[in-house]
Amino acid sequence: MTATAPEGPPPEGPREPAKRRRRSVIRLRTLLVWLAVVPTVAMGAQVVVTADRLLQQSAHLRADVADGERVGRPLYELMADLQAERSTTAARWAGSPVPKGELSRRRAATDRGVAAFRRAADSADARADDRVDGYVSAVEKELEGLDAYRERTDARSGSADRATGYYSGVIERMLRVFQEFSNMDDATVTQQSRPVVALVEASEVLAREDTLLASAGPAGKLSTARFAELTNAVGAHRFLFGTTVVPYLPENGRQGYARIAASDAWKTKTRIEDAVLADHHDIPGGIALPGAVHGWPAMYGKLVPQLSALDAEQLRGVIEAADTTADELETQVFWLVAGSGAGLLLVVAVVVFTTRTVLRRMANLHRRTVTVAQKTLPDIVERLQRGQHIDPDALPERSRDRDEVGRISDAFARAVSVSVEGYRQLADERQGFGMFAAGIASRTGNLVSRQLSLTEDLQDTFGHDEALLAQLMKSDQLTVGMRRQIENLLILAGGEVPDPHTEPMRVADVLREAAAEVEEFRRIERVALDEVSVEPRVISAISHLLAELLDNATRFSPPASRVSIRAELVTDGLSVEIEDRGPRVAPERYEEMNGRLHAAPPYAVLAENAHRLGLFVVGHLADQLGARVTLRRSTYGGTAAIVILPEEHLIRTEERSEGGAELRVPAPQRPAERKSELLLTARAAAPADPVPAGAGLPRRRPAEAPAAPTTPGEKSALPPLPERVPQTHLAKQLREQRTPEPADEDTATPEEVADAWADYEQGTETVETELRQDQP
Repeated sequence: MTATAPEGPPPEGPREPAKRRRRSVIRLRTLLVWLAVVPTVAMGAQVVVTADRLLQQSAHLRADVADGERVGRPLYELMADLQAERSTTAARWAGSPVPKGELSRRRAATDRGVAAFRRAADSADARADDRVDGYVSAVEKELEGLDAYRERTDARSGSADRATGYYSGVIERMLRVFQEFSNMDDATVTQQSRPVVALVEASEVLAREDTLLASAGPAGKLSTARFAELTNAVGAHRFLFGTTVVPYLPENGRQGYARIAASDAWKTKTRIEDAVLADHHDIPGGIALPGAVHGWPAMYGKLVPQLSALDAEQLRGVIEAADTTADELETQVFWLVAGSGAGLLLVVAVVVFTTRTVLRRMANLHRRTVTVAQKTLPDIVERLQRGQHIDPDALPERSRDRDEVGRISDAFARAVSVSVEGYRQLADERQGFGMFAAGIASRTGNLVSRQLSLTEDLQDTFGHDEALLAQLMKSDQLTVGMRRQIENLLILAGGEVPDPHTEPMRVADVLREAAAEVEEFRRIERVALDEVSVEPRVISAISHLLAELLDNATRFSPPASRVSIRAELVTDGLSVEIEDRGPRVAPERYEEMNGRLHAAPPYAVLAENAHRLGLFVVGHLADQLGARVTLRRSTYGGTAAIVILPEEHLIRTEERSEGGAELRVPAPQRPAERKSELLLTARAAAPADPVPAGAGLPRRRPAEAPAAPTTPGEKSALPPLPERVPQTHLAKQLREQRTPEPADEDTATPEEVADAWADYEQGTETVETELRQDQP
């Protein structure tokens, strides 16, 4: 058996669209999630970066405050002690009457300050990479030479400039530490600390003035270089206070400076400085200072505590400002994190709500779509095909929503409405085509009936002429094939072929009747292994189904080959297997042909395969009978068709015996019956034995004209086709049994062998041509 229709793309199953829809929903959900995740992550990253920067800034300020409290205060006290010791040392070098106890007291105070400073410098630091630590280490290293310069001072070795220069160098290192303290991570605190550092530097400038005046000695005489330093110090001190310190001090600092500037000590300082600058005298080897300088030590002793208090107060203010700023930064971080967290939660809530709303509406729309596609539309199509009324409420209604989802729902409702209207028109056209096909079948059936009647008349008239009678029987067989094609047209149009049988028929007789419908019936070998009968109501349908498969097998196998049909009982019912020896068929072609047997094709497919509709007819009949038809490769290299008939269509032999009826061959049908009874004359053999080919010619009995035609939707009104009873007009010599020729004796002439081989080649060429036409 060979393929009888071109290949085409397999129909798309219901799972493929469902998978695509599921992927679309997943993509939509992913897009919505990403739409929320991207800004949320960006906002969260920005918050984290900002919070981290603020926390680092706060940590640095905390570290600066800790350094100021740990190192700043001991360092400032040590600087004041070194300034006092420097002035005392300069006075001793100048020959001033400095009590030895005074110098020892100054040195002891300095030693205590050095010890306190070193303890603070050696304590644990909050920052491992503190930039102040380097300058603090430099100060510690400079302090290591303090004892050596003291010894030189006591021994009067070296010079006074080197001794006082040492102290000034150490103090400059200390001022560098204070300058580093002012470089904080907050611009406001840094700006506030700069005038305080300038105030400390101004105090050092004033201390240098004190050292230079002390080095003048009792004679009040300075070298030209030292006098230049003194005038520079006076100018620098006034410049710092006038341009760098006072304008930038906070309110409390300016008030403190105003109190100091209004004090007698400050006025005395200013008067002495003016006198030094205006009343000095040049003398050989230097400059003679005025006598007003003798009031400097007393004034300086009163002014230094006031300036030190102002310095300490401003330093403490800077530390407190840095501490307050660190607290504010931490508060900002808290509110930033809290506000951003609340904002993120709000964003997440809005996104979750929006996503769930959109997905819920999309899921509802998807459910409606699936329900309409899988249930509503098939029901509507089925009702339209049956010509029934459609309830308008069954169609999806238009949504009242005017957003995107609502517009999609409205578009879907309109699409369904258009589809239903198209189905309605298609159903009307199909019903009209069915009526048209039924009418054509009825008219053609009348012609076939007249043709069979004419054949019967010719058989009656010329039955004595064996050659003519054989030709008439061949014409009769072709007419039977025409009748089967008419029945095919009626079946494909949606109708059913009524069955006139009233009694069960043995399976062997059903096989014989099906074989008699085929033009090459002599090549068919029949084997019925079980005594079982078929219900009367399905005899014609089963016979027609088997006849189509047998006709296909004989047409697409070599002319001299055999086609076997075998029936036996199985678990699921009755198995009928038809095997041919046709050409090899690819496995994918079997899949395509089996698909035709299990799915009714549209008219477009039928139109493309109008010249080969056997498999479509078999599929329709199998669907009506509830049978299963499967095509596969046979053991002979050809094709095997396996038909499983349900047990409900069978009558067991024991069941008929219990009812008192005897299993027998059905009697010849009356002329009013639609289906003809085609019997092959066989030798005296059991019905289950295979009937050899060429056992005899078919005989028939006259049949009456068919009844009135009907539409496919009405079973009882379908037009009956012309009937015949075979082998009723054969000559006597043809009805007699022939003596079979010996199977092992080859009596064929060379001409007959050549003709058989030519027929085989022609059949093979026909099959190959049709197979090439089926290729896509």
